[in-house]
Amino acid sequence: MRFNTSITSFHLLLFLFFFFLLLPDTVFAILDCANNTIPSPTVFGAQILSITAYPIDDWQDIPGNDICYVTISLTHPGAGDLVNNFFALPISTPWNRVFQGIGGGGYAAGTLTAGASQTAIGYSIGATDAGLPTSDPNSSQDASGWALVSPGNADQVLLLNFARRSVHDLAGLGRALSTSFYGGGNGSSSSSSERGPDRAYWNGCSTGGRQGLAAAQYYPADWDGVLADAPAIQWNDFTMAQQWPYTVQNNEGYVPQPCELAFVAAQVVEACDALDGLVDGIVSAPSLCTFTAQGLVGQRYTCASVNGSSSGMFSQRAADVVDKILDGPRTPEGEVLWYGLVKGANFSNTAPNIEGNETAQSFTVADSWIRGFIAKDLGFDTANVSYAEFADIFLQGHLQYDSIMGSASPDLAPFKRHGGKIITWQGLADGTINPQGTMFYYQKILAIDPSAANFYRQFYSPGVGHCGSGTGVIPTDAIGQLRAWVENGTAPDVLHAASTYPVNAFLDLCPWPSVNRYKGSGDPAEAASWECASGTGWVEFSGLHPENYSVVGGPGWYGSSFSAVEI
Repeated sequence: MRFNTSITSFHLLLFLFFFFLLLPDTVFAILDCANNTIPSPTVFGAQILSITAYPIDDWQDIPGNDICYVTISLTHPGAGDLVNNFFALPISTPWNRVFQGIGGGGYAAGTLTAGASQTAIGYSIGATDAGLPTSDPNSSQDASGWALVSPGNADQVLLLNFARRSVHDLAGLGRALSTSFYGGGNGSSSSSSERGPDRAYWNGCSTGGRQGLAAAQYYPADWDGVLADAPAIQWNDFTMAQQWPYTVQNNEGYVPQPCELAFVAAQVVEACDALDGLVDGIVSAPSLCTFTAQGLVGQRYTCASVNGSSSGMFSQRAADVVDKILDGPRTPEGEVLWYGLVKGANFSNTAPNIEGNETAQSFTVADSWIRGFIAKDLGFDTANVSYAEFADIFLQGHLQYDSIMGSASPDLAPFKRHGGKIITWQGLADGTINPQGTMFYYQKILAIDPSAANFYRQFYSPGVGHCGSGTGVIPTDAIGQLRAWVENGTAPDVLHAASTYPVNAFLDLCPWPSVNRYKGSGDPAEAASWECASGTGWVEFSGLHPENYSVVGGPGWYGSSFSAVEI
C-alpha cells in the first residue's frame, strides 16, 4: 500500500539515521560482516553446519538499507535434514534492539525479503526454509517435492520442521546472532551497549500466521509478541475446504467459467452490501447474507475476457455447484465438515485458469496435501474423489496430522503467563482461509479463558481478501501496535487501518466480536464516521460452538459415526 507523499524514501531514511543517533537505546554493529567474524551460536537439539555472511547495500532497492546477510545452516542430528536460516542485520541504520521473525506462505516456511522494510527502520530479522526444497518456483504451493521419503511414507521430519520446530530454532538463532553482531556477548551484561535483544516478535500471514500461533502454543517463551494474520491453523480443515469446490465440480460434472463466477460474486455483493446500513460495494455482514445462486437461474451474464467478452445464461447446474461451494464441505449424510466460501469473497481459487477450460481447478496446496500426506501416493487422482471418499480423506487428515499441523490448541495459558501478546487481523472477504474458522478458533480460546482479550485480540477488515488483497482497509502499523501492547501495556482497542483503492480511506478496525458500523452521517472514508458495535449478528456464523468440535473434525463431527479408514 502506497500513500501519496512528497517525502522520498531517501529523505525518510536520512531523517531516521540522525533520529536514531540521538536515541540512547540503539546501537550499531561491532562485527565486520564476513564469514570468519560471526561466532557459531548454540541451538539445543541442532548442530550448526556452516555460517556465511556478506554485506548488501540498498537491500531490496530501498536506498540506504544496507544490511549484513547471514545464512546459518544446521541439522538435527539423526534426522538427516539440512535447514537454512536467513538473517538481515541492519548496518547503516542503528539496531533498535528488537529481533523480528518473518513467516512464510503456502509451503514456504519463510520469506526474508518480505521484511526488508523492517531492517530499514532498525529491526534485525530472520526467516527459515525449514529444510524444504525451494529451488522449484512452485514449491511454495506444492509439497510434492518433499512430502514423501518413499511411496507410502510421509516425511515426518520435514513436516515437523515446517509445522513448528524450525521457527523455534530461528528464535534462538536470531537472538544469539543479534547479540553477538551488535555487541552483547552472552547478553548478561547490564551495560546498555552490551546486551542482546530487548524483545523478539513474530510477523507472518497465512502460513506465517499459523507458525506464530504454533510457536505461542508450543514454545511460549520464544516470542514476546506474535502478529498472526489470516493464520493457516486448523490446517486440515482449511485445506480440505479449499479442495471442496474441485470435488463438487468433478462430482456434479459442471465447471463454472470465470465469467459466471464473477457474475455470481457481483450478485452476492449487490444482494448483501446494504445489510450493514451502508452501500459501499463491500459485504460487511456476511453471516446475515442469505444469498443463494438459485435466484440467478435464467439470467444472462456478460463480462470481459481475454477474447474480448464472454456471455451466457446462468444455468441450474451452475447454481447447484455454486451453492454447494458456498455451503461448504459436508458428508454424504449432510453433516457439516467445515465452512464454505465466505459471502463477499471472490471465486479466484475455484475458477478455471482460462475462459473456456472445462477442467476444474484444484487448490494446489490441498491437492498435494492429499496426495503426499494422506494418500501418501503422488499418483493418487484427486479428480476422481467421490463425496464419500472426500469425507473419509477429511477424517484421515485429522487423525494422522492434527497433532503436528493443526496448530490450534486453545490453551494459551503458558504464553499468557510469559507476558506474551497476540494480534490477528484478517480480511472478511478472504477466499483462501475461511475467516469463520479463525473466529471459531478464538471462540474456543474464550471458552477456556473468558479474559483472553487481555492478551489476544482479533480484527477483521471487510472487503479485504487473503493477506491484504481486495478493496478494504489494511492495518498501517500492526507490529507497532503489538509492540506498544507488549512494552507499554497499551492494548489495541482498535487497529488503525487505511487504503488507497478505490479511494483514500481510513478506518479503526474494531476487535472481534464487535464490528465497524457506519454512524449514518459523515464521510465513510474517515475513521470518525464509524463506531464499534456489538450484538449485530454480522459476523456470527452457525456452528461456532467449541463443545461440538472434536479432535477428528469440524463442528459436524460431534457424534459422527465415521470410523478411520485407510486411504
